[in-house]
Amino acid sequence: MIIAAIRSGTDPVGPLPPGSFHRTLEDPIYCPKCAATYMLVVDYDSAISRHFEDNSRRHLAMLRKAVMLGHSTDHRTSHFETNGVIVTSHVAPKPVPLPPIPPHIM
Repeated sequence: MIIAAIRSGTDPVGPLPPGSFHRTLEDPIYCPKCAATYMLVVDYDSAISRHFEDNSRRHLAMLRKAVMLGHSTDHRTSHFETNGVIVTSHVAPKPVPLPPIPPHIM
C-alpha cells in the first residue's frame, strides 16, 4: 500500500500511488506548530478495503512524523510518500528565472 501526503495548495511533485482512481482521505495531517496541512492520497481499492484502518496505521504514523520533522525546514517538502518502512520526500524544483529581454526587442 502506498500513501502520499501532499501539502494543500500545491501540486504533487512525484508520481501518485498506482491505481486507476485515487481517493483523498477525510482526515488530513496537520503540523502541530503551524498551519501546514497535508492531504492524504491513496488508491481507491486500498481505501475501500475492509482492513484499511489496520493496514494503514503504521504508514500514517510515519507520515505524521515526517510532517513534524518538516517543520524545521519551513515545510519546503510539498509531497511525502510512504511504502512499507520508507518515507520518500519530493521537493519541488526551484523556479528558473527567465533571461532578460534584449533591449532591441522592446
